[in-house]
Amino acid sequence: MRMRLAVLLVVLLIAPIALPSVALAKEGQSQPPPDFVPVENAPAGEQIPAMPLLGLAYGFIWVGMFGYVWSIARRLQKVEAELTELESRKS
Repeated sequence: MRMRLAVLLVVLLIAPIALPSVALAKEGQSQPPPDFVPVENAPAGEQIPAMPLLGLAYGFIWVGMFGYVWSIARRLQKVEAELTELESRKS
């Protein structure tokens, strides 16, 4: 059980890093489109602080994911305890 959980955590940690780069390499979109014009010297009121928002979004998702995995593990332990109790009653 712990090995499966460890493998799941490793996959969940590596997938967000590996998948976007694989998708970009397959689509060949490492270069911006030809009609792309970058905005330079935008006023401060029109800039969005993307990194804090992105970090908050990823943090929220990870907390939710870990909470879900913890909940599943706790329920699984209860079921295993009930099965052990039923097996001991049977014999």
